[in-house]
This record gives sequence, C-alpha cells and structure tokens, in this order.
Amino acid sequence: MGSGEPVLPGDSAPEVIVWCCRCRGTMGTREVQGRPRRVCEACGFIHFVEAKVGVGVCVIDDDRLLLVRRRFNPEKGRWSLPAGFLDSGDDPRACAVREAREETGLEVRVTGLVDVFHNPPQRGGATLFVLFEAEIVGGRLEAADDATDADFFPLDALPDLAFPSTRHAVDMLRARSPRARR
Repeated sequence: MGSGEPVLPGDSAPEVIVWCCRCRGTMGTREVQGRPRRVCEACGFIHFVEAKVGVGVCVIDDDRLLLVRRRFNPEKGRWSLPAGFLDSGDDPRACAVREAREETGLEVRVTGLVDVFHNPPQRGGATLFVLFEAEIVGGRLEAADDATDADFFPLDALPDLAFPSTRHAVDMLRARSPRARR
C-alpha cells in the first residue's frame, strides 16, 4: 500500500485516515487481526472500517414489485427497491418503513424478513442490505426524496435494476412466483 494508491471501497486501511481521532497522533498501517489496519503510532488506537448497512422493503401487489428510480449515485437512473442507510441506533424495520414512505408516499407494514444480502464494495453504496417484506397499509404512490419515479412492475418485465442485492432479491422472488416463471 503505497501512499500514491487510491482508496478503494472496502479498504481495511484507508490512507486518508491520517490523524488519530483520540489523541491526534499520526496513523500508520499495521496488520491487526489478519488485515492491514490504520493504527495510531502514539496511543495504539485501531481504526476499523465499518460496513455500511442499507435496509429496504419488498412490496408485491398483484405479482408486481414496487421499485423506485434512483435520483443520485450510486446507480443514478436505475431502479431499486425502496431503501436507505441504517443510522447507528435506528431500528431496521422502522427505518425501512420510513424509507418506503419518503421515497414512494406509501405507508407500509413490515411482515417479515426476506434476506440479508452482501453487495460488493462500491463508492457510496451499502455493503450489507437487509430486505424486509412489507404490505401497503395507506398512502398514495408518488415518488419523492431521492427517487425520481416510483411504480409497480411485473416480475417478468422489470426495468434496468441497480445493485447486486436488488437483482438477487428479484431472482428469489421470481423463483417463488408461479406467474413470473411462465
């Protein structure tokens, strides 16, 4: 890891971490627990890079899947499940419900867990994605917040999808849906 190398998403020892957040000492790179990590040369503080966690909802109505078109990068202009980042201390289910309301105008109720997915590291995206099943309990479909459009699509005729986790979830849904397998 030379100082001229770019910082890649998923890097366990990003060289942009120059100063210790505890004592303001200089950070260096050492192997810790089998991986290179940034470690303070003065106080020994170890900087662990945390995974970004996203949560979302899977809403199916009459064998059609609710999707939103992304307003921002990563994957701007492509379609994804209504979702957002989980902040420290947030309840994952409540966060998923809030994101659905903010992006689609629909009030949903979580009815179960679909799965937890891993996304390969990319700039700005979630590395872990927790997807909940949900049903509509109110509201009116209208794109807002960081979605430019929101709509329901047949599982066998979906638009250009963002994120490996979205594509994997759709594959799982298609396998469960008799209509989509025809």
